[in-house]
Amino acid sequence: MQLIKLQRDNMTSQKEPQEGHSTSTKVTGPSSWSKVSCPCCTSTQIEPLVLIQLAESVQPITKQWIMSVIAAPVKAGGAQLLVHPGEDMKGDMIVVAAPRCTLHRVTEELGLCKTYQDGDMKAFSFEDRDNFCNIDDTQQFLTLAERQFIVKHEMDLMKALEDQRIPGIPAPAGKLKARESILQKLEKAGLIRSITPLHDQERLADLGKQWYSQKSLWGQPLDYIHNYFGGTIAYYFSFLDFYTLSLFPPAILGIFITFFLPSANFSTAIETDSNASSKISDDDHLSVSSYMVQAVFSMLWSTIFMELWKRRSASLSYHWGTFNLAEQFQEPRPGFHGEIGTNPVTGRLEPLFPDWKRKMRMGLVSVPVVGFFLGLVILGMAGFYICERLVSSWHKESGSYFTAPLLYLPSIAHIVYTNVLGNVYRNVALKLTEAENHREESSFDYHHTTKVLVFTFFNNFAVLFHIAFFKEDMPLLRKRLSSLLIVTQVVGQFTEVVVPFLVDRFLTSANRNLKEDDPEVDHLQAQGSLPAFPGLFAEYIELLVQFGYLSLFSCVYPLTAPLLLLNNLTEIRTDAYKLCKLFNKPFSAPVANLGVWQLAFEVLSFISVISNCWLLLLSPRVKEWTQEAGLSSSQVIVIAVIVEHVLLIVKMILAFIIPDEPDWLQVKREQIEYNSMQALKKQRIKSTRVDGKLQKAKMGE
Repeated sequence: MQLIKLQRDNMTSQKEPQEGHSTSTKVTGPSSWSKVSCPCCTSTQIEPLVLIQLAESVQPITKQWIMSVIAAPVKAGGAQLLVHPGEDMKGDMIVVAAPRCTLHRVTEELGLCKTYQDGDMKAFSFEDRDNFCNIDDTQQFLTLAERQFIVKHEMDLMKALEDQRIPGIPAPAGKLKARESILQKLEKAGLIRSITPLHDQERLADLGKQWYSQKSLWGQPLDYIHNYFGGTIAYYFSFLDFYTLSLFPPAILGIFITFFLPSANFSTAIETDSNASSKISDDDHLSVSSYMVQAVFSMLWSTIFMELWKRRSASLSYHWGTFNLAEQFQEPRPGFHGEIGTNPVTGRLEPLFPDWKRKMRMGLVSVPVVGFFLGLVILGMAGFYICERLVSSWHKESGSYFTAPLLYLPSIAHIVYTNVLGNVYRNVALKLTEAENHREESSFDYHHTTKVLVFTFFNNFAVLFHIAFFKEDMPLLRKRLSSLLIVTQVVGQFTEVVVPFLVDRFLTSANRNLKEDDPEVDHLQAQGSLPAFPGLFAEYIELLVQFGYLSLFSCVYPLTAPLLLLNNLTEIRTDAYKLCKLFNKPFSAPVANLGVWQLAFEVLSFISVISNCWLLLLSPRVKEWTQEAGLSSSQVIVIAVIVEHVLLIVKMILAFIIPDEPDWLQVKREQIEYNSMQALKKQRIKSTRVDGKLQKAKMGE
């Protein structure tokens, strides 16, 4: 990122760049940047925030029209931003900045909280802006990620007020309908190749030194990450950091059970068949079963982990000013379409789409397609069992050492099958959610993520549940779980470490060869040439599957937590490295929590109680106890159901005892609500007095 000095007819640009930004570059010509109508937004320094790359075939008249729309007032359907043509009007790029009033107005619309003059965080009000700290210094008042998101947010809301044609583009590709999203139309027509937030290379290098280049294995600069990359990225790394730290207790317990309890050595069970004698090799000399210790610990750990994370998440949302976000009555998301009409809630003209049509699409299209893919999961599971039976019988008949490695072939083939099927399904789930046509971005993300989570849970855990509760084969379950952990981590480390290193070493070397004195246009083009950031969807899925392995089945394989801990210690660094070096900087919306992902982890935590309870029932020591006590199968099931409900009650009590928010944050939230009510009362009293004066004036006439 560079501060580009603006030379206008009535001002000279002599100020130095603000601290923390790279050396500025001059843009020749008094009219390089578009002009602003608001006097308070006039400045001698303009910070470029976003780069728009156009198609090479775009004509200058089309580029000029795009720039004029971005710079137009909001009432005229524009974004009220500042634009610069890059090298010249014939170039294929547009640089976008934001005037101060636009930044402040959208800050209030988003419901962001900022530091008030008394030191507390309060919901920002445009009318009361002078009482907020650093209001005159935009780069201190808003983070870089917030400023860049506001630019993208305003461009997404650009709408055509009437039917018109894009200059230089023949119909029908260039025809704009009234209330149609201009930015989405330009992207569909192929006029815009990409929209990218610009990096500040000095700040990025400094962040890298504090993040992935540091020698210590622990600690992340979360505030720096939030300021530079935004809330979505910061929350992911905060959760990854907290989750990795929380893995230490189960990892220590797993190592202790595996290596220091003589009767908890599971190697004999793995090597033997699933006969009765091998299944009772677990706890011959212990008064307390290692199964029981690990299972009860997993249930308690998953509950306490989620409750403590919710407290940490709430504290971060206050610290980052996002605990009061407003979204309910915002403009529709860019991909939303329908017949133009008046919104009955807001009274604004916008596309309207009947809810019954959306539900019909969900019920008649989305649900059957999701069911079809779940059927493919069952088909793959059946194929796994058939192949395993064939290979095992072949190995027994031949008795050769050369056929022994083939015993692992069905598991490896099934893992590959589930991964390929998962990748295909993610694309299908995205298309299905787009067809459902959700109005709000949050609703779109919720339904998209829910589809993927249902399939992911079924795809990754169906075989394990079947082995555990239908075949009741603990050695096979242990073997399968260890294979999954080892294979996925080997593949994951290769893709997370080796591939990024090779890409950075051989494919992005041209970008590293740029020098500071090279033309600014070359630096901008180098940023735009990097691939788009793929998002955090796959990263959250990976963490969710990890959490499932640990909370649901770790009692049969205690080394699950140590393996996950080693993986995540490198995951933090490699994810940070990829984000900083290998991809374009992503736009990051302000968020108050993990959203639907947090709900997914809570659901897994709830299921872990049921899973571990029934795994306890299948453990060798519990089976011995029930046999010695002469209990029938029905009595054992009744006892298991009672124990399960008792453990669920304990879980709910723990969740109740540990508040979701710290006490001080609850007080802050109540203060904000109280102040909002008082401000509303004052506004009503003021409007009543004005109305009374007007009535008296009319009566006097």
